[in-house]
Amino acid sequence: MQLSPVEKTYLLALARRTIERALQRQAVHIPVQEILPYPADLVSQVSAGASALKTPSGAFVTLEKGKALRGCIGRMVAVRPLEETVRDMALEAAFEDPRFPPLSEEELPRCSIEISVLSPLERCDNPKDVVVGHHGLYLIHRGRAGVLLPQVPVEQGWNREEFLDYLCRKAGLPPGSYQEPGAELYTFTATVFSEV
Repeated sequence: MQLSPVEKTYLLALARRTIERALQRQAVHIPVQEILPYPADLVSQVSAGASALKTPSGAFVTLEKGKALRGCIGRMVAVRPLEETVRDMALEAAFEDPRFPPLSEEELPRCSIEISVLSPLERCDNPKDVVVGHHGLYLIHRGRAGVLLPQVPVEQGWNREEFLDYLCRKAGLPPGSYQEPGAELYTFTATVFSEV
């Protein structure tokens, strides 16, 4: 999905403002434009239905404190308009990631926000087609699922095999499980942007 610089800036501000409102115990499940009004140069696009903000899309919101992960939650499948997905995932990353306690008001100023807007999933029948740094991976097998965003193997310095094996571990499966009969491996790409 193509996003303009203004749309990216708006989505980052929307994520931050949504978390701020939740920390201040204000309502966040109101129309997104009431949380943060559209910038002037987006109003006509949104009104005409030409903005990517209104297009259903999967997305992840990642919070980092310094260089450490502080929360990351996303939705793989396009269910709601992108701006609503970002709003909802910002709340979940801040307050519902089971790996971390809920974000505190004191922590938010020290956190940076990254958004990954996902392409539709594509079935991957040949793991050798996976391109590190370009593809994200999603695995469904034995009633379990795991996902790794495209930027993760680059940040970790993994090669393709390591990427696939860590995906299995993320799904709670042994390394190499993606090769077993019945395993469903998908690739996707992401438009990734952040505050820093």
